[in-house]
Amino acid sequence: MTVYNVGSINIDLVYQVPHLVMAGETLSSLSMNTLLGGKGANQSVAVARAGSPVCHVGRIGRADHWAVDQMKAAGVDITHVDLIDGASGHAIIQVDNEGENSIILHGGANQSFTRSSLESHLQDASSEDWLLIQNECNDISVALDIAVNKGMKIMFNPAPMTADVAALPLERCAVLIVNETEAESLAGSSDPTQILAHLANRYPDTLLVMTLGSKGALLQHSGQLIRHDALVVDVVDTTGAGDTFVGYFLASMIAGLDDASCLQRACTAAALSVTQSGAAPSIPDAKAVDAFHR
Repeated sequence: MTVYNVGSINIDLVYQVPHLVMAGETLSSLSMNTLLGGKGANQSVAVARAGSPVCHVGRIGRADHWAVDQMKAAGVDITHVDLIDGASGHAIIQVDNEGENSIILHGGANQSFTRSSLESHLQDASSEDWLLIQNECNDISVALDIAVNKGMKIMFNPAPMTADVAALPLERCAVLIVNETEAESLAGSSDPTQILAHLANRYPDTLLVMTLGSKGALLQHSGQLIRHDALVVDVVDTTGAGDTFVGYFLASMIAGLDDASCLQRACTAAALSVTQSGAAPSIPDAKAVDAFHR
């Protein structure tokens, strides 16, 4: 069983700042780092570090091959990553002294997929495999169509949220993972429990997870609502915490854990990730996560 992750690969330009810059303000950074990032790449690294096979389907500029090398070193299969002429996707990230962040994305190579390239990269996938997908790449509807036709199981994390997500065949997803903002956009409510009830009514066969940041996460599945509180940790940088959660949740499902255990393991991994700087570099390995509760 393999996870095929059709996802972004970004070059993250991370600036440590005393506070998030305000409109009209010029602010000097305290430091700057260039790191591997992108929701897709982060989630692939998280799946791999959690112990499941993952093949990343992505695109990046040739000059940034070092980022793909880092994914490979983390255990990700990079056979289906295309090196193209042109700019890579990148993100400009501010991180303040409280660990909160603000991010500007440029799609670059992540917005250059075609139907033929996706069909080629997913040609060996089968009904035994998973499609993991986010919303930083173009043609995600095409990837969903291919997965549905192959009978693949689908986990969708619609981040960043856009207006056209609601028109996608979300009922075909085995798992839908959203944060509070994304969930509110889909359900039109600000109360987490009401949101999950609304989404469960709309997508009754889908396992629903809502991440709540420092308040933990909620899971709705087969009429059961499970809540797991966030761990109390010293926050350094929240960048990539949601991606860590997604990757660990999927890997835990593949490992056969029950819903509550999947939620606990994903929350633990996300909490450990915020104690370190960066996105992909902060994702803990399975040994650290599983040792936390022993």
